[in-house]
Amino acid sequence: MAAVAAPVGAVCSFSPRDCRFFAISSSDGRLRVWETANSRLQHEYVPSAHLSAACTCLAWAPPGGRQPPNKVQDGPQRKKRKSEVAEVDRQLDILAVGTAVGSILLYSTIKGELQSKLDGGHDSRVNCVRWHQDTCCLYSCSEDKHIVEWNTQTCKVKCKWKGDNSSVTSLCISPDGKMLLSAGRTIKLWDLETKEVYRHFTGHATSVSSLTFTTVKPMNENKPFDGITGLYFLSGAIHDRLLSVWQVRSDRKEKNAVMSFTVTDEPIFIDLTVSEVKEEPVKLAVVCRDGQLHLFEHILNGYCKKPLTSNCTIQIATPGNDGDSTPKPVPILAAAFCSDKQSLLLVYGNTLQPIIEKVSLNTMESHICLIRDIQKVLSLKTDVALTKVKTPVVNSDTKVLVPGIPGHSTAVKTPASGKEKKKNKRKPGETGESIEERLEALDIDVSKVKTPGGLPQTDSFAVLLVQGLESNDAEILNRVLNTRKDNVIKNTVSRMPIHAVIPLLHELTKRLQGNPYSASLMVRWLKSVFTIHASYLSTLPDLIPQLGMLYQLMESRVKTLQKLSRLHGRLFILVTQVAASEAVQNVTEMNQTAKLVYEDESSEEEGSDDEMIADKESDENWDEDEEKEEQSGEQDMTVEKEINGDSDLEPGNESEEE
Repeated sequence: MAAVAAPVGAVCSFSPRDCRFFAISSSDGRLRVWETANSRLQHEYVPSAHLSAACTCLAWAPPGGRQPPNKVQDGPQRKKRKSEVAEVDRQLDILAVGTAVGSILLYSTIKGELQSKLDGGHDSRVNCVRWHQDTCCLYSCSEDKHIVEWNTQTCKVKCKWKGDNSSVTSLCISPDGKMLLSAGRTIKLWDLETKEVYRHFTGHATSVSSLTFTTVKPMNENKPFDGITGLYFLSGAIHDRLLSVWQVRSDRKEKNAVMSFTVTDEPIFIDLTVSEVKEEPVKLAVVCRDGQLHLFEHILNGYCKKPLTSNCTIQIATPGNDGDSTPKPVPILAAAFCSDKQSLLLVYGNTLQPIIEKVSLNTMESHICLIRDIQKVLSLKTDVALTKVKTPVVNSDTKVLVPGIPGHSTAVKTPASGKEKKKNKRKPGETGESIEERLEALDIDVSKVKTPGGLPQTDSFAVLLVQGLESNDAEILNRVLNTRKDNVIKNTVSRMPIHAVIPLLHELTKRLQGNPYSASLMVRWLKSVFTIHASYLSTLPDLIPQLGMLYQLMESRVKTLQKLSRLHGRLFILVTQVAASEAVQNVTEMNQTAKLVYEDESSEEEGSDDEMIADKESDENWDEDEEKEEQSGEQDMTVEKEINGDSDLEPGNESEEE
C-alpha cells in the first residue's frame, strides 16, 4: 500500500501498518498525528522553525525493517526483555519530515519528540523522502537537482549524486529494493548499487508529483524474473489530469506509457492495492484537487490506447439544513484502502481538524454522494475529546476575566464588598433598568462605548474592514481604506483576523491597478500588512501566485523611478533658475553713486582730448592779449618821445609806416 502526493496547503500520509495513524502537516507548520479508529489527535509537534521551514513531504518508516537512530547514553545499559523488544518493534513508527530549507527531521511518534535531524545533504527544498524497506537508509530528492542516500543510524550522508538537470520532484523504491525511480520532467530508473541509469521514460509535460509501483511480480510468469523487468508503475504530474502507467521492459525501445487513467482535476493524493497475481486487478483511489475521489479497477495486461475512466466517483456534501437549502461540497483530503481491500478510509473537512471515516465500497454505482453534517460531527468530537488540560476549581468569589467582544472595551471593576447581589425579578410597580444600567452590570464602560462624535475606533475599523471584504461593499471599504492616520492603520491591521489578510491584499491590489492615484493611501496599508503578518504570509505555499499581480505593479513602477528621478532633477534646476531670475528683476533700484572712482587708460585718453580743446581756446586768447599789449606799448613809447623831443624817425617815414 502506498500513499503519495498531498492535499492543497498540506502534506499527509497514512502509516503503513493497517493505516492505524494518519499524519498531516498543514500550512501553520504543525505536525499532527491522528488515530484513524476514533479520529482522535494522538500527537502534535511544533518545530522550532515551523514558520520559516515549512513541512514539504512526509514518509513513515517501514514496519520491522529499521531500527531507530542511536542516541548517546551515559552509564551502563541494561539488556531489554523480549516483551519490551517485541512491544517496541510492534509500535515503532518514525516519521521522516522534509522541510523547505533542505533539512530532514525524524520524529518518533512513540516518544512524541524529535528523534534526530539530518543536515548537510540538500541546499534547497526537499521534495520527497522514501525509506528503504530492508535497510535503515533513507532517500531524499530536492530542488538542488540531487538525490541523497542517508544513513539514519549515524545521521550522515551515505551517497549523493545528481539526479536530473532540473529539480527532482519524486522518488520510489522497487519492490526488491535494488532499483530507484526518480522523476523531474523525465523518469529515470537507477541501479542503487552502481548509481547508474538503467532506463529512461518520457511523456509528462510538467513535473512529476507521484511515483509508485503497481505490481510486485511480472504478469508473464514463463520468463525468468530479474526483480524489475515486467513490472508496472504509476506516475502523476502537476496540472495533468492523466495518470500514466509504465512497464519496465528489457528491450529498451518502449519509453512511452502503456495506458492512462483520466480524472476530473489534478491528482493530489493516490493510494492503490498492489497486484500480486496475474488475475488480480489493481484498485486505485485518486483524490483530486476539486475534492472528489475517483476509484479505478483494472487488470494490467499490456498496452491500452484509450484513457480509462473511473468506475466510481465519491463526493461529500453538507445536508443544507438550517435555512440554507443549498448543499455545500466538503473536500476530501485523502483516502486509503483498508487491509481487506473492500473498504476505504476517507479523510475530509479541513486540515486543522479532519474527520476520518471508514466507508465500504460499492462499485456498482458510478457516482456516490455522501451527506455529512460537518458542524455536528465536530461539536460531538469536541465534547467527547480527551485532553490533558485540567480545569481548576474556581471559588464563587473569584472573578474570571474573559476576552472582550470586538468593538467593546471592558473595564475591570472591583466588586463592592458588603452589598448583596441584585435579583433579576422586579417588584410590582418598579420600573425596569435602563440600557446604561445593564451595561454597567455587565462591566462594560459606557463612556468608552459612546465615542465622541460617533467616530469609529480601531476595533470597529477592523470589524468594518472584515465586513466590507466579505460583502464586497465599496462604501464600507472606502470608509476604512481612505484613512490617513498611520496609527489607526497599524492597529486595524494588527487586530484583523488572519483569514482576512489575503482578501485585503487582493482588494489593495485591485485598487492600485484601477486607481493609480490612490497609491499613497494603499501603500500605507501594504506596509502594515507585510510588517505585522509577515510570519503568516511566509507559511502560505501559494504566496507567489497570490501576490503576483501586486509584485508586477510594483515592478513596473520601480522601473520608471530612475527616469522620473532624472526628469525631476532637471525640472528642479529649471524652476530654481526661473525663480532666481524673477527674484533679480523684482529688486528695487538704489542710489548707486560711487564713493571712489578708478579711471583706467581709456578714461585718460578721453581726458586728454578735452584738455587739448581747452588748450586751443587758451592759445587764441593769449595771442589777442599779446597784440593788445604791443599796441599799448607802442603808444606809450611815442608819448614819451614827444615829451622828450626825441624822434628817431622822420615825418616822411612815419607817414610811410602809418
